[in-house]
Amino acid sequence: MNKSRSSCDKRASQPSVTRITRSSSSQARNLDPAENHSIGPGPCGKQKRKQTDSALAQDLSQMSVSRQDPLPVSKGKMSKGSTDSVQVGLSSGSRSDQDKSSVSTAKSSTRGGLASVARLVKLGRCKKVVVVAGAGISTASGIPDFRTPGTGLYANLEKYNIPYPEAVFNIDYFTNDPQPFFSLAKALYPGSHRPNYIHYFIRMLHHKGLLLRMYTQNIDGLEKLCGIPDDKLVEAHGSFATASCHLCYTAYPAVDAKHAIMNDNVPICTFCAATVKPDVVFFGEDLPQKYFLHTKDFPKADLLVIMGTSLQIEPFASLVNTVRSTVPRLLLNRYAVGPFERVPLRRGDHMELGDLEDTVRRFAEMLGWSVEIEDLMRSQETLSISPLISEPTPKRAASSSSEETDSETDSKSSA
Repeated sequence: MNKSRSSCDKRASQPSVTRITRSSSSQARNLDPAENHSIGPGPCGKQKRKQTDSALAQDLSQMSVSRQDPLPVSKGKMSKGSTDSVQVGLSSGSRSDQDKSSVSTAKSSTRGGLASVARLVKLGRCKKVVVVAGAGISTASGIPDFRTPGTGLYANLEKYNIPYPEAVFNIDYFTNDPQPFFSLAKALYPGSHRPNYIHYFIRMLHHKGLLLRMYTQNIDGLEKLCGIPDDKLVEAHGSFATASCHLCYTAYPAVDAKHAIMNDNVPICTFCAATVKPDVVFFGEDLPQKYFLHTKDFPKADLLVIMGTSLQIEPFASLVNTVRSTVPRLLLNRYAVGPFERVPLRRGDHMELGDLEDTVRRFAEMLGWSVEIEDLMRSQETLSISPLISEPTPKRAASSSSEETDSETDSKSSA
């Protein structure tokens, strides 16, 4: 992630209206209002800112319930609204019985929704699929979500006496005390976990030539590890792949930063002696440039799949409201979130609630992809674990003209 070199004073003077940054409502409740305006730009510096398919609309009218107006699109700072960026479980403790009853009602009203969307895909009506994902897709890989009481990553930070859970991702709090984040980073650094069936389902969407783009809130790197090409992936909240000084943005070797953090040391910038951190987007920092692909992708989408997220972190959460009104939206999650909490749902909205991996497996079976995904998992894991053996030079030269990139090969749909 490229960073601009600027002083702290210059950062503070930039008007917030010229940037789109990550922040949370919990943060806003716990910070002085004046302090909110002083949160400077992040890793990427400053960022500037119907058509109707009648056949598809006819199918949608037969599949769903009454329509509601979409939620307003959020602009400006990322804030914690109706969902959470990196967790699929409870958003802030246990839901009330009334909430669960509402979810149950909503679920019954969309019975058959999974099959209906699978039918559209098989009929060739969905050729530009956008996937929006959060930490729920990684829990099957052994990575805890953030907020589930007792087991979530935030619960493990209580020993640091942080003022509120999201403070661990607050750039000002990090400046004063980086240790809580570094403790969290040790549990999230890529290398300790493997992609699961859900990741490979998304990879199969690409393999079939259907994936327009995947937007992930996760920083665990499992999407890339399972083979989703970089040009198909938007890591909206950054990653551990690079590191830099959080003040002057001087690049720092990511390997050295990881070694220091994993050994409970604090990596220090060689230019200004401030603390170095992985290029994960904190609350108050600018989103990466690649995030702004959404302005082209979402209007093009003909199917939106939302999985493993509680849609609480803005502006990411509002992306789901930017597809055309005729485009079906499918929520695969443990609980209803965001616009899917409304009963009845908007026409074209569908959700399947429960264990995410089980749901995705059923979806793959409906599409007839189960065997292919299992084969893909085995082949990809073999490549990841075992080093590739180079072929003799003459044979490589003879076949070089027919070689294709992974992205080119996968994007060709198999019959």
